Amino acid sequence: MIQCKECEFCKIEGDGQVQLKCNPFTNIKESECLLKWQLLRLDLMTRAYMMTIAEYRKIAPLQEKLYRRMSREMEEMDEADSWKHGDEEDEKPPEEGDKKEDEGPPPLDDQI
Repeated sequence: MIQCKECEFCKIEGDGQVQLKCNPFTNIKESECLLKWQLLRLDLMTRAYMMTIAEYRKIAPLQEKLYRRMSREMEEMDEADSWKHGDEEDEKPPEEGDKKEDEGPPPLDDQI
């Protein structure tokens, strides 16, 4: 098995960071190279995700303030528009169960 440091597609920077210039679809030399390439990509994705989480943590207090402010404004708007709706709760139509039940058709004797 070829070590990455011996391969022409590997570049090791001064700070020890490894960059693989190989393409898994065209110029992989050994099967282990593909596993190493996948590990490096997974590490890159994890770092990007952690940076995203850090940014979300920074803006979380601002989001909370905005949410509280918008909730307060929405409540004030609802209170200001309450005169349009009046007292809808007091003027409800009677429920179906509250209606008098029909007594049915009159008896046949009364029709003659």
